[in-house]
Amino acid sequence: MTPATPPVPGSSLSAARRSRELTETVGGPVVDVLVVGLGATGAGVALDAAARGLSVAAVDAHDLAFGTSRFSSKLIHGGLRYLASAQLDVAHESAVERGVLMERTAPHLVRAQPFVLPLTPLVSRAQSTLARAGFRAGDALRLAARTARATLPAPRRLSTVETRHLAPALRTQGLRGGLLSWDGRLTDDARLVTAIARTAAARGARILTRVRALELTASGARVRDELTGEEGEIRARAVINASGVWADGLVDGIRIRPSRGTHLVLRSDHLGPLPAGLHVPVPGETNRFVLVLPQGDGRVYVGLTDEPVEGDVPDVPEVPETDIGFLLDVLGSVLELPVRRDDVVGAFAGLRPLLDTAPTAGSGASRTSDISRRHAVLTSSEGVTTVVGGKLTTYRRMAEDAVDSAVATHRLTAGPSPTASLPLVGAASPNTLGSLRAPRRLVQRYGTEAPAVQALGVQDPRLAEPVLAGHPVTGAELLWAVRHEGALDETDLLDRRTRIGLVPADRDAALDVAREVLGEVNLPA
Repeated sequence: MTPATPPVPGSSLSAARRSRELTETVGGPVVDVLVVGLGATGAGVALDAAARGLSVAAVDAHDLAFGTSRFSSKLIHGGLRYLASAQLDVAHESAVERGVLMERTAPHLVRAQPFVLPLTPLVSRAQSTLARAGFRAGDALRLAARTARATLPAPRRLSTVETRHLAPALRTQGLRGGLLSWDGRLTDDARLVTAIARTAAARGARILTRVRALELTASGARVRDELTGEEGEIRARAVINASGVWADGLVDGIRIRPSRGTHLVLRSDHLGPLPAGLHVPVPGETNRFVLVLPQGDGRVYVGLTDEPVEGDVPDVPEVPETDIGFLLDVLGSVLELPVRRDDVVGAFAGLRPLLDTAPTAGSGASRTSDISRRHAVLTSSEGVTTVVGGKLTTYRRMAEDAVDSAVATHRLTAGPSPTASLPLVGAASPNTLGSLRAPRRLVQRYGTEAPAVQALGVQDPRLAEPVLAGHPVTGAELLWAVRHEGALDETDLLDRRTRIGLVPADRDAALDVAREVLGEVNLPA
């Protein structure tokens, strides 16, 4: 067995560290940058600022990746959709950032994912020709972004036999082959956020979950410890608001137009073996697809929708039956045996924080799918920097732009961002990752730390056992999350450090084990 390498110095997050650093920060010396929000963008801002040598405190009212960042399609897109809508700058930026993640900063968490677009009778030959041209254009984006062919293979036409091999559940009648394409795929979006936050912590950033920002000013924020109810002030030379769909509640003059993206969770046995994902064309749409995403843990995700959300923004969005029905209908258009409503074992929805740039309410794009995915960095009259829009793939560039703006506005002393070449915790070359003597699944979730996670199960065989039947997560992973990943309670463990909680029945079955691990830990390690 590979020796269990300890975590990167300073990267371990725990309840004890949170308590100590919160005491040092609230009412303490002025920090250079205060970040509000610890989704992908906020964690990325914390890392970017800390990597430039700035002192950083980052707070979130809940947990790492509590909001939109845990409810994505788990894909690192190359920007093909934006190329189709002539947003060339957004498309190129996406392709560049995809390459950064896959080849430099997070090759353990992001890998190539094949997709099949089945050429069914619902896909005309003209649509097939257009889609094939689009995939070739996407490959040109890969080349322009200087991502290696070994990282992302070329798209190509598939025979009917090849299509059926990659997607046996497809209806055979009228099937005339398929189109194979490749994109980046995350092992898990919430794990990416955890890795970013821990890398920031290793650079000295104070990562403070369960700390709510009540009011932002140019000189800091009034905050409340959600665990104790105590309030205080964090003083900062610059404040960066990265709270996503809640950004307009902290800074005046910003209009967010949330868009709901819903996914279904199915058991893998309902669709059979899926060596590739599926692009299922939405009938009547020329450039819209439903994705079928095998997860390798006995589950398949099917998504997603793009629906505007009106009114107050909830902490956790509910999934309406209309979204479920839409996704099942589209999926059923290509399957031999349709998936029934009873086969849906879970569902989740994320809210995209799209910036409403319309001059007056109601005068913008009629659909949220028509709103640009460009990100924006805005500075309020009080000097608070807000970063909104964008998408998961471009979190690093969004963070860099936000810190650049804050540094310029507040005349902070800092050099350029180094994060395009800064590996996240667990990252290593493909050869190094491939030589680790640990299960492949653990390597794809923990990278170079996989042997250390596995070693916990060797030390205590009970921890080597799955948390629940039919799911691969072990007690060792829960213990690691408490000791090193900042998990404070069972919801952190089941809903974000692992994704057991996406299926309510699985969550209920694993709850006692999660509580047992929390009870036995007696933090620190």
